[in-house]
Amino acid sequence: MHPPGKYAHFDVIEETPEFIVVSKPAHLLIHPTRPGGHTTLFHGLQTLLGFELANGGQISIINRLDRETSGLVLVAKTSKEARRFAKAMMRREMSKGYQAIVFGWPEQDRFTVDGPILREGDVRDCPVYVKQCVHDDGKPCSTEFEVIERFTSPEPMGVGDFRTDRFALLACKPHTGRMHQIRVHLAHVGYPIIGDKIYGPSEQLYLEFIETGWTPQLQRSLVLDRHALHSASLSCDDGNHSWTAPLATDLCDWLRMHGAAFRPGHEGA
Repeated sequence: MHPPGKYAHFDVIEETPEFIVVSKPAHLLIHPTRPGGHTTLFHGLQTLLGFELANGGQISIINRLDRETSGLVLVAKTSKEARRFAKAMMRREMSKGYQAIVFGWPEQDRFTVDGPILREGDVRDCPVYVKQCVHDDGKPCSTEFEVIERFTSPEPMGVGDFRTDRFALLACKPHTGRMHQIRVHLAHVGYPIIGDKIYGPSEQLYLEFIETGWTPQLQRSLVLDRHALHSASLSCDDGNHSWTAPLATDLCDWLRMHGAAFRPGHEGA
């Protein structure tokens, strides 16, 4: 394994003395999970910001993404800026926009899912500890969705009820920040994100992946080796800060290979 930090690849979107915004690829962890573990975004930032850290700076990651989610991450470089952004997040004064590729064609061009979320294991037996679900006892949360494109793949993919040749690219705007919120809400209304090992066709696929790693059988079931979710935009309500990141290359390639007309820069609202 490469030394942590040396080979953490990501794109810098904007950098100032107070903060840096980067776009991370899928499969790159945000934080280390154990000593000597996988290279993470944090390691890469330590390398990039070595001068600042040696002169009293810090690394405070403001918005965290799942390992498989690609896209924008905001990082404060000073304690003052970290507090400012953290307060803005708590007050819901920061807007986030995502893009997702899903199984099926949503009937409406625009729709909102209002569904409280909690950990599924709190209300029923669940073999995946981190899995969340929509439940009346959960914390309130809401997500807006807009269809960017519906398209038909040259041949059906997936398994069981999710075997289909119909797919859609969506713009997603969460109004709250619950764990796995977009993934849970899309699965709840019957349009799970392709590649989602927990909320896709079966949670057993996640357990299989943990046991065996990625296999041809998982490829047939999940269609993609990561959940197709991308952090595409981030902005502060004060109007002074706004950032965007083009859809990740692997997702663009998948769309082109499977019949979509989508091209980066034509994302819609």
